[in-house]
Amino acid sequence: MNTKSIRLAVIGGGNMGGAIVRGLIQGSLIKASQITVSDINDTILHQLKELDSAITTTSSNAQAVQNADIVILAVKPWLISTVAENIGNLLNYDRQVIVSIAAGIDFFTLEKLFSDKAVLFRLIPNTAIEVMQSVCVLSSSHATTEQEALITNIFSELGKVFLVPESQQGAFTSLSSCGIAYAMRYIRAAMEGGVEMGITPGIAKNVVLQTLRGAVELLEATGSHPEVEIDKVTTPGGITICGLNEMEANGFSNAVIKGLKASHLK
Repeated sequence: MNTKSIRLAVIGGGNMGGAIVRGLIQGSLIKASQITVSDINDTILHQLKELDSAITTTSSNAQAVQNADIVILAVKPWLISTVAENIGNLLNYDRQVIVSIAAGIDFFTLEKLFSDKAVLFRLIPNTAIEVMQSVCVLSSSHATTEQEALITNIFSELGKVFLVPESQQGAFTSLSSCGIAYAMRYIRAAMEGGVEMGITPGIAKNVVLQTLRGAVELLEATGSHPEVEIDKVTTPGGITICGLNEMEANGFSNAVIKGLKASHLK
């Protein structure tokens, strides 16, 4: 399907739904005029309309999905059943595709709420989708190869898409969706360390961000393992190995691994 003719309905314009919309309209595949957002919060709808007047906004979920090809469920997990009661009988499951970003709501549950004939996708992005740098973890049910390619193509403009079995959704969510918060916590800690050493907070933040940006681009350019790059800067008796050893003595790697596993268990 040509993306220029596709109509998207986004049910819920809050933090993640709004971020998806803001990311999409920055890309080249989906225009603002192709998007309808529904939300019960008039302030949210007003903000989206101010962002781009071509976005259609409504407080009616039924109105939002009426002409949609893709319905994105961007509401909290506990609201999915309410949304299903509201629009489930209005959807044409032969042509409309459902994309749910509600963490923890599996395909079995979605089929019970909507239809066992529904083409379903589970998409777990992270908040960097707003700046088109998200990790989007995608799983499908009853979808054709063409439909998988379509959804992957749309969200690939907003970062990197990983098509995975549903059984791996939890692990990928911990690594990426939760992981962006863990990365932010490292940035904050590194900034605080910089301030303690006498660097102003703003400069400390810029130095940490550029250091991480360089680390990411170095690994992507070389394809090497992080430990290979670590070895290059840990000279015998040097300051880097002293710092790394002190971090490990305080449980750095163990804390990261345990944190990821704890969020996975939830």
